[in-house]
Amino acid sequence: EGRMVLAAALFCVALAMLPSHTVTVAVMSIDLGSEWMKMAIVKPGVPMEIVLNKESRRKTPTVVCLKENERLFGDSALGMSVKNPKTVFRHLQSILGKKYKNPQVALYQKQFPEHQLQEDPVRGTVYFKNSGELQFTPEELLGMMLNYSRGLAQDFAEQSIKDAVITVPAFFNQAERRAVLLAAQMAGLKVLQLINDNTAVALNYGVFRRKDIDNTAKNIMFYDMGSGSTTATIVTYQTVKTKESGIQPQLQIRGVGFDRGLGGFEMDLRLRDHLAKLFNEQKKSKKDVRENHRAMAKLLKEAQRLKTVLSANVDFMAQVEGLMDDIDFKAKVTRTEFEELCADLFKRVPGPVEDALSAAEMKLEEIEQVILVGGSTRVRKVQDVLLRAVGKEELGKNINADEAAAMGAVYQAAGLSKAFKVKPFLVRDAAVFPIQVEFNRETEEEGVKTVKYNKRILFQRMAPYPQRKVITFNRYNNDFAFDINYGDLSFLSQSDLSMFGSVNLTTVKLSGVGSSFQRHVDAESKGIKAHFNMDESGVLLLDRVSSTSLVQETSLGNTISTLFGGGSPEPAQNITEPVQDEEEVPPESGKEEKDEDQKEEGLKEKPNDSEKSLGEEKSQEKKEEAGNLVLKEIVSLLLKEEKGGEKSGPTEAEKEVEKTVKPQKKTKISEDITVELIVNDISDPTTDDITSSQKKLQDLTDRDLAKQEREKTLNSLEAFIFETQDKLYQDDYQLVVSEEEKEQISAKLSEASEWMDEDGYTATTKQLRERLSQLKSLCKDMFFRVEERRKWPDRLAALDSMLNTSSFFLRSAKLIPEDDQIFTEVELNMLEKVINETTTWKNETMAEQEKRSPKERPILLSKDIEAKLALLDREVNYLLNKAKFAKPKAKPKTNNSTSSDKSSKTKSTDEETVIPPTEESTDAKTGPAEMAQTENRIEDEL
Repeated sequence: EGRMVLAAALFCVALAMLPSHTVTVAVMSIDLGSEWMKMAIVKPGVPMEIVLNKESRRKTPTVVCLKENERLFGDSALGMSVKNPKTVFRHLQSILGKKYKNPQVALYQKQFPEHQLQEDPVRGTVYFKNSGELQFTPEELLGMMLNYSRGLAQDFAEQSIKDAVITVPAFFNQAERRAVLLAAQMAGLKVLQLINDNTAVALNYGVFRRKDIDNTAKNIMFYDMGSGSTTATIVTYQTVKTKESGIQPQLQIRGVGFDRGLGGFEMDLRLRDHLAKLFNEQKKSKKDVRENHRAMAKLLKEAQRLKTVLSANVDFMAQVEGLMDDIDFKAKVTRTEFEELCADLFKRVPGPVEDALSAAEMKLEEIEQVILVGGSTRVRKVQDVLLRAVGKEELGKNINADEAAAMGAVYQAAGLSKAFKVKPFLVRDAAVFPIQVEFNRETEEEGVKTVKYNKRILFQRMAPYPQRKVITFNRYNNDFAFDINYGDLSFLSQSDLSMFGSVNLTTVKLSGVGSSFQRHVDAESKGIKAHFNMDESGVLLLDRVSSTSLVQETSLGNTISTLFGGGSPEPAQNITEPVQDEEEVPPESGKEEKDEDQKEEGLKEKPNDSEKSLGEEKSQEKKEEAGNLVLKEIVSLLLKEEKGGEKSGPTEAEKEVEKTVKPQKKTKISEDITVELIVNDISDPTTDDITSSQKKLQDLTDRDLAKQEREKTLNSLEAFIFETQDKLYQDDYQLVVSEEEKEQISAKLSEASEWMDEDGYTATTKQLRERLSQLKSLCKDMFFRVEERRKWPDRLAALDSMLNTSSFFLRSAKLIPEDDQIFTEVELNMLEKVINETTTWKNETMAEQEKRSPKERPILLSKDIEAKLALLDREVNYLLNKAKFAKPKAKPKTNNSTSSDKSSKTKSTDEETVIPPTEESTDAKTGPAEMAQTENRIEDEL
């Protein structure tokens, strides 16, 4: 049903993707869940489609298995989890961007005790200690999965793909987002955007309901419970007017609430532990099943199945064959027991809803509908608790809970790609965590120096992004530093806060501040400006830091100096663009520093690099006018003293003043300041480390490809041996092979088969290829003779048909009267020559072939027959095309009064001349219309 709705929606709304380039370029999306990943593609001719994996499934487990000599992904890797769990890595999202001492890492170690987690001595993060000397970071393992997903998408799209949009949880902080980007870089993917999964779902919902969106705001809540976490998102849909494309629909993220530990996986783990307890109580073994990693992996797999079944049944019989020590396990579990095991989890279901409403400053009555997303919302108890919490009549289930995020993300990918044109749908995402700038400044009051702490909110909680902002530091004349940290996180629970990581992001050290101002002593300082950018992926960047000064083209001192014989002013240095003052955003009210500091540092929104502030501009103009009036008065008094108070008209000096006192255009001098960034949360790996990781992943990929190539060659050799041994006894082959040749081939095949049993499965790819090449060379002549004899009937029949058609065409062409003839004698003779030569060659070659034994190399070859066919076809088609485009000949005008032949009346030149049939061929139709019929008949036969 979901697929039918999707197909109908694709047919009627939303996506108008037309390739703007001749090169076919596909883009993809990756919905990166903690348990499953879904991929979707867009390519010319395919608007939006979910990628099927090798098992033709629409979702793939986010699992990688690292065996000693191979890697497995998806379902194959998941299958290894019950055989060798320590080689299987999954649920990596929870430890991305986390330091070793983070409680989340300890929780992961408890959930997967088979893994050895160790601390990176440089970055403080974690890595997996694999067998031998190999070790892998979570980013490297995630990079493997991303590369695998791209391979699946490329196979599905049948073309190369590099551009992708990847979904991440909305609650991912800066370190976690950078970790995903790092993994994509290792995989060789170009990330167009990291899009929050809740935003992708909201976009998918809005795209297929474009017609329902108008200028009236509609608030929808999406409740997404996945395997690892739960998120509630409030989205407002409304049409807005834009300069570029007029009135367009827009979605705005208004509020987000989440619970990082509430999800289906935690329910699975509790069911698993319950099954382990039941097994131990049966006392079929003296060992504790919880100490056996393989047995616990089997119980986890059964628990996942059990959770799904109990959503529709009140009880179910759990059973695992050979759980431990060849002991089978069987136990009955009821839905009531399951709900009791997860009672505290179900109590947390309303939490994200309340947090989202609080963040959006809205009430439940303002929410029109609550829509379920994510696989874990299928648990009946979750739906019951949520329905009571939101107070609605029913929960919305009119969206594909599994694929909505992937489809929304791929729509965004198409919009960001230059290869497609997409109907605009504006997206205003929101930053879940506030970010602020903190700095200390030394002040002096009554001779006492004190250090004062200051902060400026850079991005409020739920601030829209992408967005650029500028913060100005006005009272610094020397080098200084400031910190970029998270703001007020009191809305997080104590558990979430402990797993959040460092609240300090970056320390920014500036150098060269004093020297930049000293180079422009006469200019008016406008302070140090730090330009920030929160990009489309929600990653905060410091674009640049610069010192800014204002200078007039002609200063007051220089004007007076010129009036009284002074030298000409020096030209201003380093002048760039005219001033465009940026709008001040006032600091938070009620703060201690609001009085004086509001005048000193200003936080400025910068949606478009720079904006004019009308109020400040007018204020500046008033100051300039006042200064100009003073200047005019001074000059006027001085001139009066010189002339002894005589009254006269304006002098040259006064005229000069009139020119100079007009408002002068200010120019801005901007100079970049040297910046040193000290990362305080999770430091990025060095370039050498990234290169090393990329090489490690590429080596594994090359190893996998080499292994696949060897397996392919091995299978080809095996198949060739068995198939050829069988062919030796088929009638077609026995006809063309002698007993001696048959015995020779059979002996070599038997020898190769024995070699395969003894040494073949350990042989290298090169050895397998050589063996296969030898066998093919030995059997080549036999295969050739069989193939030629199989091709003869069709090829000869085609040649006979072409000869008949060509001969018919030649006879028809020769019957055209000389006056109407469109073919030259040379052309017709050439066609006749080709027909005769082909007929002769065919008859002689077939006669010669009949004399030869089937066991000899044939003289009648299919390629020669095809060559003769092509030659005839070329000659006939040349004449046919000439006949199609030939113009009818104009008839000469005659005088009727002088004509003695009454029977041959000449008509006007625009009428046809009727020519009676000749005695030689009274039944031949040779007029232009009849010739056209002949051509059509020949074309049909051809």
